[in-house]
Amino acid sequence: MTKTLTILGIESSCDDTAAAILRVPDDGAPQILAQTVQGQGQLHADFGGVVPEIAARAHAEKLDICVAEVLREAGLGLRDMDAIAVTAGPGLIGGVMSGVMCAKGLATGAGLPLIGVNHLAGHALTPRLTDGVVYPYLMLLVSGGHCQFLRVGGPQDFTRLGGTIDDAPGEAFDKTARLLGLPQPGGPSVEAEAALGDPARHAFPRPMLDRPGCDMSFSGLKTAILRARDAIVADKGGLTRQDRRDLCAGFQAAMQDVLAEKTRRALAACPDLGVIAVAGGVAANEAIRGALMGVAEAAGVRFVAPPLALCTDNAAMIAYAGAELYRAGQRDDMTLSARPRWPLDAAAPSMLGSGKKGAKA
Repeated sequence: MTKTLTILGIESSCDDTAAAILRVPDDGAPQILAQTVQGQGQLHADFGGVVPEIAARAHAEKLDICVAEVLREAGLGLRDMDAIAVTAGPGLIGGVMSGVMCAKGLATGAGLPLIGVNHLAGHALTPRLTDGVVYPYLMLLVSGGHCQFLRVGGPQDFTRLGGTIDDAPGEAFDKTARLLGLPQPGGPSVEAEAALGDPARHAFPRPMLDRPGCDMSFSGLKTAILRARDAIVADKGGLTRQDRRDLCAGFQAAMQDVLAEKTRRALAACPDLGVIAVAGGVAANEAIRGALMGVAEAAGVRFVAPPLALCTDNAAMIAYAGAELYRAGQRDDMTLSARPRWPLDAAAPSMLGSGKKGAKA
């Protein structure tokens, strides 16, 4: 019988510095013993988005503090860990490097195994952490930098059914917020305004619904928001609060419709799967989550969405993915490198182009 594992997880792929300690029994529910997430919203507020250099420096300053905090909260020491799991990509390279170097130092000092984790796999395996979902299942990974449908067959077994060919949904939310003068992060800001707006006022496009398959595009939707905003400003000389609310509501409704329809198609392509799970920061949007839940109910499959705190970037998901990889036999050493690009389905053709550093998605 495999022993219970205690894993320290470290996450620093974008603008959240996170650490967590997870206890994973062989035949029971995982238990989060401690976790912390330190955001950088104030550091980037004046720039309208995440500044990679600022993010990397903040990670370097906070990582050891986060690790010390979770060890103290759990009442454990480094030598009580069975392994250290760290996000090794994809993400902003400076932040990923900060986390990998911190994990290497801790692993070397404590004599612990090191496990490099794909950040996207952390999201994709979260339904197993929170709800005990069994393989295989369908996953919609929908976040600030990624959007794809995946058939998840194991901790290293991912088949991509489709994804975005340009902007990710979270990126589109952030850009829409900037166009309308709303604070970052854009997702919560746009969602709050949309709740008070009229989604039927503007006839925004639902990109790629006229094409078969599960691929998506959100760049044109963002452009439609820009043109609608400029038309209102030209007519009125500016935007009223209600104008902004209506623009947000129309944008969110279009995003919701696209994701719902593509989810229907993904489910139809996988009739053997009885679970559709959703994870990533955009999964925290209540309107989108509700629409996806309705699609699952109509298809007669189980819908799983993690608690909101585990939808956004966190280290508990990295610790859990690390535990599964540890049991699968993965061990990394001091040659582990930070990867800005790291697709889950390496056999699938690149959707967003590739370069010297490999496929983006």
